[in-house]
Amino acid sequence: MKYLTLFLLAGLLTACSPTQDATPDSPEIYFQEAEAYQEKGLYNEAIESWEKVRDSFYSPELTMLAELKLAETYYLDERYPEAASAYRDFINQYPGDPRRASATYWLGMSYFQQMLSVDRDQTSTRNALSAFNELLRLYPGENDEQEIRSLIQQCQNRLAAHELYVGRFYLRSKQYPSAVKRLEDVLQQYPDYAHNDESYYNLVVAYLRMDDRSKAEAIFQDFSDAYPASPYLLKAQKKLEK
Repeated sequence: MKYLTLFLLAGLLTACSPTQDATPDSPEIYFQEAEAYQEKGLYNEAIESWEKVRDSFYSPELTMLAELKLAETYYLDERYPEAASAYRDFINQYPGDPRRASATYWLGMSYFQQMLSVDRDQTSTRNALSAFNELLRLYPGENDEQEIRSLIQQCQNRLAAHELYVGRFYLRSKQYPSAVKRLEDVLQQYPDYAHNDESYYNLVVAYLRMDDRSKAEAIFQDFSDAYPASPYLLKAQKKLEK
């Protein structure tokens, strides 16, 4: 990758100024410094050099390349919010650029790295999911589809686990209509979630506590059809028998 970007740089600089030698404050020198700093893991220094390349306004293409390398360096430095912002800016500013697919992937990964535990806000998870879905929709075949689908599944699992967590919280708090809504959302929006047997169980309990026995029995029937071997099924049956 290093040699590819240096090759691109050489072409850009030669095309724009074939007879001009590099000076200490030229974009070529800053570019080479940034590459060297980045390779050594000196990301703050690399970022400063990429910014100098970008701010030189040497050419539109060189500016685009510097902006993309800035985003890459933020990601390598685990500064994921800055990386996400930089990748999003690149995507919005250059919608026709052929590197947009790669930028969309790394945008998704920047959000993915910011995902929080199920008991906390899931904005980053939703943003990652949106980026990965956009990648499959707009750029089929340009990335490892199996990897992207795995990332999508991980995001969906996190969101489902969050909804189940909130549903259980409402159930404990005796806010039964709110619990029902959350638990039904899990089953409808994330039918492949591995722990939906627990969603069914809590939904049966919620309807029983709302004195809606007929609905609880209907949910139990769906539960038994979907998860006949679940340990939660026997627990739900005992609740119904009381």
